[in-house]
Amino acid sequence: MTSFSFRPFVIVSALMAPGALIGCASSPTAIAGLRVSQPGPTAASTVRDERQSTSYGLYLAGEAAIDAGSSREAAAYFERASALEPSSEAIRARAFSSALVAGEIERAAAAAGTLGDGGEPIQALGRLTRAVEAMAGGDGKGAVALLSSNQPIVGQHNPAIGLLKPWAQAMAGDWAAATAPRPALANDAVTSGVAELGRAELLERSGNLADAEIAYKARATGKNGLFLLAYGGFLERQSRRPEAIALYTKALTASPGDENIRAARARSQANLAPRPLPTLKEGGAEALIAPAALMLARREGDSGLAYLRLALRLDPSLDEAWVLVGDAMSAAGDKEAAREAYHHVKLGSAQFVAARGRLALQLQQEKDKEGALRIARETLDATPKDPRALVLYADLLRDDERFPEAVQILTRAIDATSESDATWSLYYLRGASEERAGDWPKAEADLKQALKLKPEEPQVLNYLGYAWADRGEHLKEALGMLEKAATLEPKSGAIVDSLGWAHFRIRQYGDAARELERAVLLDPSDPEVNDHLGDAYWRTGRTLEARYQWNRVLTLDADAKTRSAVQVKLMAGLPPENPIGAAPAIAKP
Repeated sequence: MTSFSFRPFVIVSALMAPGALIGCASSPTAIAGLRVSQPGPTAASTVRDERQSTSYGLYLAGEAAIDAGSSREAAAYFERASALEPSSEAIRARAFSSALVAGEIERAAAAAGTLGDGGEPIQALGRLTRAVEAMAGGDGKGAVALLSSNQPIVGQHNPAIGLLKPWAQAMAGDWAAATAPRPALANDAVTSGVAELGRAELLERSGNLADAEIAYKARATGKNGLFLLAYGGFLERQSRRPEAIALYTKALTASPGDENIRAARARSQANLAPRPLPTLKEGGAEALIAPAALMLARREGDSGLAYLRLALRLDPSLDEAWVLVGDAMSAAGDKEAAREAYHHVKLGSAQFVAARGRLALQLQQEKDKEGALRIARETLDATPKDPRALVLYADLLRDDERFPEAVQILTRAIDATSESDATWSLYYLRGASEERAGDWPKAEADLKQALKLKPEEPQVLNYLGYAWADRGEHLKEALGMLEKAATLEPKSGAIVDSLGWAHFRIRQYGDAARELERAVLLDPSDPEVNDHLGDAYWRTGRTLEARYQWNRVLTLDADAKTRSAVQVKLMAGLPPENPIGAAPAIAKP
């Protein structure tokens, strides 16, 4: 289950791709993400110049720190290298970009002031960084001067500059410029929407309520939750609560599963305080979230991370940004920085469970199951009625093969959740846990309920269809469900494997081999898929190929039970069918 706060952010859940670029430039000394495109000083030059040798050593130490996943240490090394070698444009740019990625914004802003002609992208990012630092200090006029440019807004960082500039203009007292209609910043609807939302908020803050309402209302239609929540908040702040409640109610008719709108209506009905307008710093921070999310979605991880760091300089309470920073640093291998980011999110935040879940996942990936379970248990104790905390703990119990306990926790999650389109996943998870715990009747009932709630869900079609096929039950219906799942998810090796196995169970061995060959191509490292293909080859008389597949299973990460079964098959093959040539009875649905 997912829940988001009511801040009008556009959040994209994406991880930073290691080595992504922070800004491309035509100059041969441009900085490209966490790597310089030109090598540092040569070994020969370090012999001739001790000062150069020292800076080069610090530069290499910075590179080593990055490789070791220590962004803050890397930033310190590059700053020292730049101080020793101020004439090196590459090292200066390196000091700037590494400080920015590490979240050292004051240091990055100072380094940005020394950048030479590194190309427009790095120059634009440097201006943006210095402007953010100026705004953080309340210097709106200084920020406007840095953000002003005669160049058209077409560069990589110019949409972010365009989104931030009106908030700087408002801070400088130029409300006419801050609230003027915005030129197009980019071709995507997200950036355009955030620009219009920022203008509506600034119009409201300037006291121009009539134009503010027009701006809010223009986009608060259909399923545009961003503007709908913003317009509802405007109505509440203007003491027009009945209109806000009516707006939320109408929106829930079209989107009954939208928890943000549901919570907004509940808050308004309870006569609680509406979300206040953002301050100028908070508005500037929110403006940077959209381009950050777009950069992350495009796998331009360092640029996305840079924007998140700048947003947090303006508003350190942006918990959504802290979670995304944690994701990005974790993907870059800086586990310490990731944990620090996640720990910024405190109990009471809408992102608390998400941040704690990331911490638990990190421990799980490090093979610390006990630590992951402890984090999940503590999170559940702190938020006992939050379905997300319940599912987090249940998932980790399932990973530890403690399926009966997982069933109990998932039952609590189902009981704590209102009936909606999303509850299918809870029945699915509980059904899968019950099946692994050996309680097939309850598992079958839950999987059927999940399928009833979401008939087109490939995961449920696959799990129930495979379970029936493997048990020799409802084989005809199972085959149809798996064909449907494979049509919905044609590139899923697991689903295509299930389809092939259903054919095998019906003794359609030629069809089984064909589908299982496709499954192996989709998921070549799965031991179960390779094992199934070996079985199908054996039944079609392709015994040499069967033994090759079974031998391959032993080279993969197969569990002890699978390895033992495969070793028996390698010695004796599959047992003869009984009776030979007879097809099994197909159970009726």
